Amino acid sequence: MSETHELILEAKHVTKKYPASGGRTLVANRDISLNMYRGRTLGIVGESGCGKSTFMRMVASLEKPDQGEILYRGKDMGKLKGEALRQHRQNIQMVFQDPSAAFSPRMRVMDIVCEPLLNFKRIRKKEKEAAARKLLEMVELPDDFIWRYPHNMSGGQRQRVGIARALALEPEIIICDEATSALDVSVQAQVLNLLEDIQKKYNPTYIFISHDLGVIKHISDRVAIMYLGRIVELCEADEIYK
Repeated sequence: MSETHELILEAKHVTKKYPASGGRTLVANRDISLNMYRGRTLGIVGESGCGKSTFMRMVASLEKPDQGEILYRGKDMGKLKGEALRQHRQNIQMVFQDPSAAFSPRMRVMDIVCEPLLNFKRIRKKEKEAAARKLLEMVELPDDFIWRYPHNMSGGQRQRVGIARALALEPEIIICDEATSALDVSVQAQVLNLLEDIQKKYNPTYIFISHDLGVIKHISDRVAIMYLGRIVELCEADEIYK
């Protein structure tokens, strides 16, 4: 694996704890070690409450490990602060389970997908329309959708907008947290095919969280099985499904 694929993110013995009632401590993640490679998809499967989303929050630098470290291209993300942390966020983006909850209902699609570009001064306001049309083309939506509001679209269309927003900053890693679970089966297939096409064209790394084993089998190169905060199995997707 390391000889043929570029290692871009490495989790080393990561543990995350939270205080619980009665003076107890909840260990959400325990001694997790994982590698993520350029242009590959890591599927993460596990029951609700096993710690999948907690781990992803640390990968996205929304929380810091209590023990261990997460390295992005050799740099410990847990030590980033202030402007360095803000700039780092361009490298890792997320696609959420419920796009309706991720969008402001008062924002048009053009404003939704261009907000990251404006925040990081990648474009000027007068360039918004052209940038938005280009992003919608990447996710196979008509360019006149830039004038729509989230409630004027179907669930699948809203998720495509979510993917477009995640792609806006050209991140190396995209985290998909149950990104297809709220969609109909036929729409799920369309979104998964779109994600695969984007990966072939732009080569991002995906971390894909799902309860659906069929979805994980379809999209993943490697699969990690989580149970009670630990990685209990990790291997190529074909080996898991044999």
